[in-house]
Amino acid sequence: MGSPAPKVAAPAADVSADALVTPSYWDEACKHLAKRDRVMRKLVAEHGHARLYSRGDAFTTLARSIVGQQISVKAAQSVWNRLLALLGHDDVGFRGPIPVADVLRQEPEDLRQVGLSARKVDYLRDLALHFDENRLHVDDWQQMGDEAIIDELVAIRGIGRWTAEMFLIFHLMRPNVLPLDDVGLIKGISMSYFSGEPVSRAEARDVAEAWAPYRTVGTWYLWRSLDPLPVEY
Repeated sequence: MGSPAPKVAAPAADVSADALVTPSYWDEACKHLAKRDRVMRKLVAEHGHARLYSRGDAFTTLARSIVGQQISVKAAQSVWNRLLALLGHDDVGFRGPIPVADVLRQEPEDLRQVGLSARKVDYLRDLALHFDENRLHVDDWQQMGDEAIIDELVAIRGIGRWTAEMFLIFHLMRPNVLPLDDVGLIKGISMSYFSGEPVSRAEARDVAEAWAPYRTVGTWYLWRSLDPLPVEY
């Protein structure tokens, strides 16, 4: 990893009726993308009613990303629902935060029974311990640069750069994240810009130059081009 990025101001956010938070820069970003990129103009027109939102809880967002690693969106949702039920949140549509202490109270075998692999159980418990023992600079994240946060998160077992970038997008709602390790992003660029031909990371980066400083939003709309239903973290 490189040296920590300079501190940046956190993006302002709007709070919706159901307490989910969406970034205030979204409409401005959509105008920017539509002006700079013909593909984005089409995607914004098709999916402009939808928005990125944050649950507002760092631990829950990271826990969900661990649950969803290397399995389908549908399978991840099924495991997540069973985990919520184990923790006592079996009401349909529950979106609230899950307490760190509730996870630590569970026996590893009980966590395995909801569909988590032994490795993911270890990752989830290690994540919970990082929060429980205050090993992370949670209160400083809003003022830290993207790369500095990535450096801190990848030190946790089971969290790689992709997971950290999803955290930047779905929790901190940073506007200019380009997750080049994301299969959906690369596939979306391939389908929308290269008629389905294979795309290199360098080519993907070149395409996304036109999206800056809102590469997060461009990425999000390419995900919608593949699956209109937004993924939750």
